Amino acid sequence: MNLKYYYWYFQSVISPKTCDLIIKQAEENNKKEDIAITGNFGKNRNLQKNPLTKKETKDLKKKRNSNIIWLNDLWIYREIHPYINTANKNAGWNFEWDWSETCQFTKYKKGQYYDWHCDSWEDPYTQEGPTKGKIRKLSVTVSLSDPKDYKGGELEFDFRNQDSNKKNNIRKCTEILPRGSLVVFPSFVWHRVKPVIKGVRRSLVIWNLGYPFK
Repeated sequence: MNLKYYYWYFQSVISPKTCDLIIKQAEENNKKEDIAITGNFGKNRNLQKNPLTKKETKDLKKKRNSNIIWLNDLWIYREIHPYINTANKNAGWNFEWDWSETCQFTKYKKGQYYDWHCDSWEDPYTQEGPTKGKIRKLSVTVSLSDPKDYKGGELEFDFRNQDSNKKNNIRKCTEILPRGSLVVFPSFVWHRVKPVIKGVRRSLVIWNLGYPFK
C-alpha cells in the first residue's frame, strides 16, 4: 500500500495533568506490572499459570525488553479517539475502524527497548467477541514523560514499504518528544523504540481495529 504520510502527529495536546492521571492510574492503583511480550512468545498461553521459561525470557529480551500495565478506562479512550479520527482523515488513510484494544501503558527503564516490529498480525482475530474477524489498522503512541526525565528511547520508523532500494528510510519521530504529544500510524508500518540510556520513558499505546482491507 502506497502512503503519502506514514505517520501523523500532534504536539503537546494531552495536558500534563492528564498525563499524570494516566501514570497514576497505572502505577498507583495496584495494577500488576507484566513483562512485555511480542510475536509468538506466550501466544495462546496463560502466562500467569504457565510463565515463560528462563530461555524463553532470554530469547524474548533479544527482541523486546520493557514492562507493561493494561488499562481500559473509558475516559482515556475518549481523550485519545478524536486524534485518531483526525489523523486518519488528514493523512488521507481513511481506514475503517470501530474498536480499540486494551490500552498498554509501557515503561522503558535504563537499557530497555523494543526492536524493529510492526503491530499488525498476519490473520484476523478469531476469538469470539468485538475483535473477531478484525485486524489492527491504526496504532497510537502517547508520550507521557517529560523528555528531561530520560535519555534515549527514541521512537523510529522504517519506511521500508516506501522504497526498498533506499537505505535512508529510517526516520526519528522527534515530533513527539514534548510531553503530551502523540503519533498515529498504520499498524503495518515498521518501527522501534531504541534503548533508554538514562531515566524512565513512559508511554501509552492503543491499537485500533477494523475488518480487513478490501
